[in-house]
Amino acid sequence: MSQDNQLTSGKPNMTRIAPTALYQEVAERLRQRIFAHELTPGTWIDEQKLAEQYGISRTPLREALKVLASEGLVELKPRRGCYVTEISRQDLDDIFPLMAMLEGRCAADAVKAAKPADIKGLKEIHARLEAAAREGRIDAFFEANQEFHRRIQELANNRWLLSVIQDLRKVLKLSRLHSLSLEGRLQQSLEEHRAIMAAFEAGEVAKAEKFMHDHLLSGREALAKMDSKAVKAA
Repeated sequence: MSQDNQLTSGKPNMTRIAPTALYQEVAERLRQRIFAHELTPGTWIDEQKLAEQYGISRTPLREALKVLASEGLVELKPRRGCYVTEISRQDLDDIFPLMAMLEGRCAADAVKAAKPADIKGLKEIHARLEAAAREGRIDAFFEANQEFHRRIQELANNRWLLSVIQDLRKVLKLSRLHSLSLEGRLQQSLEEHRAIMAAFEAGEVAKAEKFMHDHLLSGREALAKMDSKAVKAA
């Protein structure tokens, strides 16, 4: 049994967390459990149990929860405690257009800054997207997709823009829906990436920005279709 699974089993965790940056280590462990949906949206965080099982006091635990609250992953409710954030349809409708605008700006700045070696690196990541799509490996496509976007954000070289995008992407991970699971979305996403890659190779700033912007909005549309199907099936 993993250390984190012991948090919910009630069994003592024999591995103690090192004192260095204690609250940061706790925050990271909880963050990964939230992303893995081991701690599902709406779950109440039992601070006393977590503190006992991690072998720490409640002070660093509360500091860790404050970090996660600042990222939008948990909510601290007065006199009620801490809960994993629940993300609504309206949240997704609000976040995706913002993400589209920000990542579009990143793409534009990245094209301006990209050197031949940078384009080559993007093409190598894109080749992995092509291979994953060809073989129908959704998880591999998702990982390459994440790396593709992250590399473009790095090329944009704007730490403030990057920080906001990273925080928004953390919140999006709270959604259980995965747009690539929608029939036809994998190929559609690949076509969108091809257009973005072509704009980078041609050095076309405006097209790179538009294609990235539209790519993000297309992802929201796919999630909306999945949500609609789930409601009808219920």
